[in-house]
Amino acid sequence: MQTVDQIAAEIVAREGGFVNDPDDPGGATKYGVTIGTLRRLGIDLNGDGRTGTDDLKLLTRAQAARIFVEHFFRGPKLDQLPAAVQPSVFDMYVNSGANAVKIMQRLVARMGFPCEDDGIVGPKTVAAVRAAAEAAPRHLADAYGIARRNYYYAIADARPASRKYARTRAGGKGGWITRAEAFIDPRYRLTAAEHKKRTAAWA
Repeated sequence: MQTVDQIAAEIVAREGGFVNDPDDPGGATKYGVTIGTLRRLGIDLNGDGRTGTDDLKLLTRAQAARIFVEHFFRGPKLDQLPAAVQPSVFDMYVNSGANAVKIMQRLVARMGFPCEDDGIVGPKTVAAVRAAAEAAPRHLADAYGIARRNYYYAIADARPASRKYARTRAGGKGGWITRAEAFIDPRYRLTAAEHKKRTAAWA
């Protein structure tokens, strides 16, 4: 089982360096840390008394990983979820914030374990997810990964500017989809043909 620090290091490596994509609602990012997160945490790396893109450009891999562990894993209490689903929920929390928890809450509710989709990991959510994990110990992580994949496809369905994150220019799986599928068993990953069919309606 990977440690949270190892998972954070993989997220940082996957996210890459400084990017300021106008189509990304999160704005400028580096190693997956957005300018909004840096400002929310009040991180001033160049000592000029404010937080801006210059500070983001100075962010190191180690600093980004520490932000993720402290504010995207322990802060939202993802460490209280079953170990089998922690990696995928953590990875998605970095990418989509509280929506990562909401997807889990909706999933376990559909499985018959009452849970409000408020995006907060509280006692009721922990109990519901643990019960779901006990009921389907070999399947919950895969079911979550599939629900996560569907969430990304739905965003791209509704927002054309986001489609480049779900589908490459050549028509293959984009970063969002490969990221979600990295946490599920290969037998549940879509084939190239299935992905092409799923995205056929996109311009």
